[in-house]
Amino acid sequence: MSCQLLLGIDSTIVNVALPRIARDLHFGAAGLAWVLNAYTITFAGLLLLGGRLGDALGRRRVFIAGVLVFTAASLAAALARDPGQLLAARAVQGIGAALASPSTLALITTTFAEGPPRNRALGISSAVISGGASLGLVLGGVVTAAVSWRWVFLVNVPIGAAIVLLARRHLPETPRHVAGDTGLARFDVPGALTGTLGMLGIVYSLIRAATAGWTDTRVLAGLAAGLTALVAFVLIERRTAAPIVPLGLFRDRARASGYVSLLLIGPSMIGPFFFLTTYLQQVRGLGPVATGLAFLPMTLGLFTAARTVARLLGRFGSRRVIGGALIGLAAAELLLSRVGPATSYAAILGPLALVGIGGGLSFVPIYTLILSRVEGASAGSASGVLQTVQWLGGSFGLAVLVAAGHPYVVAAVLALGALVLMTSFRHAKTHPDVRLRAGGRERPDGPGHPDEVEQPSASRTSRMG
Repeated sequence: MSCQLLLGIDSTIVNVALPRIARDLHFGAAGLAWVLNAYTITFAGLLLLGGRLGDALGRRRVFIAGVLVFTAASLAAALARDPGQLLAARAVQGIGAALASPSTLALITTTFAEGPPRNRALGISSAVISGGASLGLVLGGVVTAAVSWRWVFLVNVPIGAAIVLLARRHLPETPRHVAGDTGLARFDVPGALTGTLGMLGIVYSLIRAATAGWTDTRVLAGLAAGLTALVAFVLIERRTAAPIVPLGLFRDRARASGYVSLLLIGPSMIGPFFFLTTYLQQVRGLGPVATGLAFLPMTLGLFTAARTVARLLGRFGSRRVIGGALIGLAAAELLLSRVGPATSYAAILGPLALVGIGGGLSFVPIYTLILSRVEGASAGSASGVLQTVQWLGGSFGLAVLVAAGHPYVVAAVLALGALVLMTSFRHAKTHPDVRLRAGGRERPDGPGHPDEVEQPSASRTSRMG
């Protein structure tokens, strides 16, 4: 959880330090945006690879390596003397985060049994990373004003060192999944190359589209190159014995619907952060610290949801919890669509809290649905896909919302689309579920209804990796 908090804080703490960074290192306007983009592209582009490395080499080992890389890069960023050094350090930070983050989620999946224990752990994890993003806004403003922008990177060093020491002492190593009699870790190099290049192209295009528009030549070229690489990636994954992403993850209708729902929910979470930050600072005249504090209702909503979601799932089932959460999320977006220059903060407080509660209550059952019935050998890959899809939902959603005339209304419609998708299982014919083995192969393992993932039998719980 401490790693999730570290990554959550880092996702926003740099934002408020950008003006000071530009002044001290002589960044131009275009170059300054790459202080954020360099990290985002490598992080999102390498999540799939990071998840598979954890499966192949051992998640504790990959997790510690990722935190060490992230921490060392943070120190390099703090010591940067010119724009090139800072951008290179930020790109390496993204690599470290891409190694550590999927292993964190996979370790939760394989450590906690299906049902309330895992639901509580996933709830806390999602709340910690989202709460860290709010905390990052506050910390960024405080340390930049009180000390120096370099401390937005230096704060990561002692935290990262502590995480490594705790991980070495308390985290057990997971098995390395090896190939046959050779004892060598199975690894799909062609899949890794095409998947990484495809994601890098898509991520770059989504970031650029938010400012340059969808008709920009580089956006279209990046999308074309990324999609071509991903098509090649899928063809390779269909034929390899140890794929980076087991395609069986998408053959189960419930799991595939969970992935699509994360894409649709992403804009509802990223929209308030982006648009309200601009509104509070440019329209209401708040400083960076006050703006960060303004998001505390959202953070408290997330933590409230994290503490109650396991109990609610046990009492009402995932379909009702998801339905109520997404209705609340859509309602919050519609309320935020009425915000104007004369709107008081009191009118924003309630919808912000509702965004936090709706997001917290919807993410956990969707995470549970996606990660259920995935055996230990594929947990890292499943976690990497989950986090990649969730990030793409936020990034793609932001590009769409920026171009939309009524961004909050669009976010509400997308949340309602996820609601229809996730509650459609009520009318779906019960179908055999699948449990993913290493390499993406499947075997039948009981009905695949969303509500059935909360109450596994003792025999199924005992088989969890």
